[in-house]
Amino acid sequence: MNSITLEESSNSTEHFFWPLGILGKSVFTINVLFGLPAHSYVLWLIVTGTGSGVASEFFNLNLSVCEIFYCLNCLLTLLSFVCYSLISITQFLVGLGIAGRSLFQCLICVERYLAVVHPVTFLKFKPLRYRVICCTAAWIITNGCCLLCMFILGSGDYFTCAWFFSVLFLVFFSIQMFCLVAVLRALKQSGPGERGRERDEKNHMKRRAFYLILIHTCLYH
Repeated sequence: MNSITLEESSNSTEHFFWPLGILGKSVFTINVLFGLPAHSYVLWLIVTGTGSGVASEFFNLNLSVCEIFYCLNCLLTLLSFVCYSLISITQFLVGLGIAGRSLFQCLICVERYLAVVHPVTFLKFKPLRYRVICCTAAWIITNGCCLLCMFILGSGDYFTCAWFFSVLFLVFFSIQMFCLVAVLRALKQSGPGERGRERDEKNHMKRRAFYLILIHTCLYH
């Protein structure tokens, strides 16, 4: 019975990760070797205040934490081919890559969108407590998606899994594209009374916001 159980677990693992192959395992290995130290260093910079501080980089802080857990999931995924008891954990942590990273990327994009297009609203919700509320809601949604992923993948319903992932992808990608286009439109327009150096500084801030949203959109895509 133990032999049959292990064989079924092995088949389940191979079936779930069948698109990976050697290329997928190589990508996971690269994520562990390079992604984990890089995101840990970014997290250390934010916490120690080397950058703009924890308050202004709170979304990036949570994104870095999520990325670290995702890199650990890559490691656990590789180990699950040897230790089959890790399958449930890896299935649970799949939700981090699907929902967690995307949510925090969207929060960063929306924050930059508000800063450029609706600066008054941005200043109103700039205090740290609003960022904490948003991140708390994001983590609650992420944990719910993780539980849902574990249930769907554990049941072997890969059609529902693909449908669920596709819907989440379209929702998050649409939000990021909306922010990207809105900031691009704002970049092409000059505000009333903006001249010379002031206009150049504001355009520089808009370009930074545009490039940041573009990078997050490309990374998510």
